[in-house]
Amino acid sequence: MDLEDRIRLARGEGEVDLLIENCRLVNVLSGRVHKASVAVAGDTVVGLDGGYRARETIDLEGRYLAPGLIDVHVHLESSMTTVPQFARAVVPRGTTAVFTDCHEIANVMGVPGIEYMVESAAGVPLDVFVMLPPCVPATHLETSGADLEAADLEPLAGKPWAMGIGEMMNFPGTIARDPGIMAKIRLFPDGPIEGHAPGLSGEDLCAYIAAGPNSEHECTTAPEAEEKLQRGMYIYMREGTGARNLLDLLPVANEANRYRCCFCTDDRGPADLLERGHIDSMLKMATGAGVSPLSAIQMATINSARRMGFQLRGAIAVGFRADMIVLDDLEELHVSTVFKDGQIVARDGELTVPTGDEPKIGSTFNVEGFSAERLRIHAEGETARVIGVTPGQIVTGSLTCRLPVEGGNAVADPGADVQKIAVVERHRGTGNVGVAFVRGFGLRTGAIASSVAHDSHNVVVVGCTDEDMAAAVEKVVAMGGGQAVAAGGGSVAALALPIGGLMSPLPVAEIARQVEELNSAAAGLGCALDDPFMAMSFLALPVIPSLKITDEGLVDVEEFKKVRLFV
Repeated sequence: MDLEDRIRLARGEGEVDLLIENCRLVNVLSGRVHKASVAVAGDTVVGLDGGYRARETIDLEGRYLAPGLIDVHVHLESSMTTVPQFARAVVPRGTTAVFTDCHEIANVMGVPGIEYMVESAAGVPLDVFVMLPPCVPATHLETSGADLEAADLEPLAGKPWAMGIGEMMNFPGTIARDPGIMAKIRLFPDGPIEGHAPGLSGEDLCAYIAAGPNSEHECTTAPEAEEKLQRGMYIYMREGTGARNLLDLLPVANEANRYRCCFCTDDRGPADLLERGHIDSMLKMATGAGVSPLSAIQMATINSARRMGFQLRGAIAVGFRADMIVLDDLEELHVSTVFKDGQIVARDGELTVPTGDEPKIGSTFNVEGFSAERLRIHAEGETARVIGVTPGQIVTGSLTCRLPVEGGNAVADPGADVQKIAVVERHRGTGNVGVAFVRGFGLRTGAIASSVAHDSHNVVVVGCTDEDMAAAVEKVVAMGGGQAVAAGGGSVAALALPIGGLMSPLPVAEIARQVEELNSAAAGLGCALDDPFMAMSFLALPVIPSLKITDEGLVDVEEFKKVRLFV
């Protein structure tokens, strides 16, 4: 629509495409809920109230009309399904836009992986904006499937879907003014540049923010969020599957600073998407904790849009994109209808429009000759470092334990809840295998393995015997990616993730069913974690404190260096 037509229709000259009457408008700009009628022409709101004539009129009969919900930071790959299937799951719940950091698929495939995600989003009723991943690989302490320098990202920086730089996980390199990192930050001199600096404080935090990253989704405590808010960061209150921090951080937000707070899921698995929902579930949690519905909706809409530099998204007002949701009430916050670009795209929990075709993608596995022998650990002492799992969080403890020794090899001690953990390099055929120990899974027998292992996504495996661990790894490799539970030297449950070893083309509901079977099989082996595969996936992430493991061995994240297993 050209400018003159927009003005003409806004004046009531001619027919608008859609008129929504008799609604209670959740106005995130005025901070009030008021009766209104909303006139839409094309994909844009052109009028509020007035005597508009329309080709189509919808009477909401007093129900609430709010802006479409926005996830300001998400890794779509963590849903384990494709973008079209993700849209089928979240759009009916009110999500109309996401800002995705594609560093999962980029760590596997590089630029072609990013382009695959963009191509997958074509035709879906969901705006998918991309934050270019700056940390591929995430660190120098692991082997990824690609290395992306500023020169690789520069051709993408001018694309209309590229919004900025994704989470800058290498905060030590940023503070040290690493030339490669500086070159990436300069690709978007006006931002946005996403932060990722758990626990960073004081002058180092100031240096990090001064470099450009000015958001944080890794806060786990109110004092940390308070400091980062005071020093200039946007706070993304995260409620994912592996890390749930919303309720701990909500007390930080008040009427004066709430405009700097946004909602994000970061990583949310398929079962969570089905059972809890998406950003809509965060609205319910926030209001249940005493936040007003209007304030919660602001954090899920206009705050995110403004953070990302969009002046005409995130609200229902003249000139804004007509992305809207109908809420039956402001108590349950149930989404009954979703409008995207002025068109109804979902009703009563179901998408009403097609999502387009899905592009193809090749294999990403290069593992040969793997066997249980690769998992042996020669006992070089009696006491070893052990990764301590923290249930419900992605931070870990750094423990020490005395280990049993058999035939000169250190072995797992299931009776003390100490299992063996390994990361098997799967991209370049290096043969690297990092092996150590972990406490907190509760496995008494068997093993679990997955090619979802943040951020380089090698194969991570936890188990009680080398033979079962090898069987689980071999199953993952044979599927071209996925997750497996093994016992008695063979696989007992599996989920294929043939798209980059991260995703399946199946619907979210089917993936969730198979994930439930995996978790049930793991529970049958004694596993005490509700979602052991999600927990395991973050044990290979050497940018979250305290002790992690990669294909190159144990990493002390606070010292940002590899450390010996035995002490």
